[in-house]
Amino acid sequence: MLINKTYKRALKSVLGMLLVSVSWQTQALTCPQLTNVPLPPKCSSIDLESCNAAVQNIIPAAACAIFEVSPAANDATLVLRFTTLITNSWYDATAPYHPTAKGVYSDIARMPEPEDNSELNVALSYASHKVLSGLFPHLAPEWDSMLVEMGLDPHDLSEDTTTPIGIGNYAGRKVLEGRANDGMNQLGNEGGQLYHRLPYADYTDFKPANTAYKLRFPSKWQPAVLMERPGVYRVQQFVTPQIALTTPYSYESPDEFTSPVPLKSKIWNYPSYVAQVNDVLNTSANLTDEQKMKAELFDMKIFSLGFAAVFASESQGLSLMDFIHYDFLTNMAAFDTAIAIWKEKRRHNSVRPFSAVRFIYKDEPVTAWGGVGKGTVNDLPASQWTSYLPVADHPEYPSASASFCAAHAETSRLFLPEGDVLSYTVPALAGSSQIEPGITPQNDLYLYFPTWTSFEEDCGNSRVWGGVHFEPSVPAGQAIGREIANRAYQFYLSKVAGQ
Repeated sequence: MLINKTYKRALKSVLGMLLVSVSWQTQALTCPQLTNVPLPPKCSSIDLESCNAAVQNIIPAAACAIFEVSPAANDATLVLRFTTLITNSWYDATAPYHPTAKGVYSDIARMPEPEDNSELNVALSYASHKVLSGLFPHLAPEWDSMLVEMGLDPHDLSEDTTTPIGIGNYAGRKVLEGRANDGMNQLGNEGGQLYHRLPYADYTDFKPANTAYKLRFPSKWQPAVLMERPGVYRVQQFVTPQIALTTPYSYESPDEFTSPVPLKSKIWNYPSYVAQVNDVLNTSANLTDEQKMKAELFDMKIFSLGFAAVFASESQGLSLMDFIHYDFLTNMAAFDTAIAIWKEKRRHNSVRPFSAVRFIYKDEPVTAWGGVGKGTVNDLPASQWTSYLPVADHPEYPSASASFCAAHAETSRLFLPEGDVLSYTVPALAGSSQIEPGITPQNDLYLYFPTWTSFEEDCGNSRVWGGVHFEPSVPAGQAIGREIANRAYQFYLSKVAGQ
């Protein structure tokens, strides 16, 4: 089997901030976001033939690095950038051991089919080391330790493609090189930035129509003012608008994918504009504990999409090779979806609910969620209304989260042997909320997703429950996510066929 029995038992109760304490030993990790996550024992030199180093060693280490860049793991374009390159390196490093597959950025001669997982684990681990060292060079000692824990030498830089170590090093380097100048500005050198480079900075000169302090155009996105800590505030910037210019894996141009104009968000369509605002307030006033916990779950992409994929692969008995293919496919599909969605976000540049609520009702009292521990109040000045979830750093339409969940669900339905079946339960224990700790939920909840379709639907709806999207944004994002997922699947099939 892909994963040992201890991990099989533990995996049934995983999921980040929502997890119940378990009695078996967990890994010691340095990032607080994973402190209470029951993780499987790490692979060591004695069990490389049977374990899954991708899940047991690489993912926890990479997650800590991602949390350093994005503390809530909800800066989706950056998170997807990292996870896609990492899983791409796994795919390229193990392609030579597959009967027909070829890498995306490497073409290594076919190797004999391995008898167990040891060669695959070694190859994917060295590939991960190479990519992680390129993405997070300041954490080089962490990546060295990651290999040492498996009995591997981090200083072995061989690129002899007749050995697992050489294959991993070579594949990882080729993935890094293939994606270094793809438009995402990973190196911070776009726009003629010769000195004081700014990795992932916008070089497209995007400027919002509104300032954080004045909504001159009520149909357009307004940056929010966010508190970083008491007394220290910042104004939002559109996060990585340049991803719309980034090279996709599975299609030629994001111009192939469009979303309908969000007519209800146009101020000239005033009755519909007001009706949307009232829908937002009504949802805010009637939030249930289950809606709050699902909103929090889907706001953290690693703990929702990432852990669901690991659960599905284990529960459906995927081999290590199949898991690698599945995880790369889902990440690649979501990454390609982000490119098209960000192009549409920039095109529509649409207003967020918080701006529209305040614009329509100003200082009038409204009935809505009153903040942490306040429940529903009926005397909240509209100028103080805030969504349950923190508002993301980009325009409203179409919904990115809804699109990523749709892409993930569609690729899962296409790839997994049981299709739409998921049967995934996430415990949400009393008081485990990150937004209302110790308060929400009032009682233990178990968030159940019987199918990928239900997972996709709840993910999209959670953005409306969380107050960060209007309802039309959800199907608009889902449609693009599903369409690109099918493109990604065809691209994947072509690579597995050796094209």
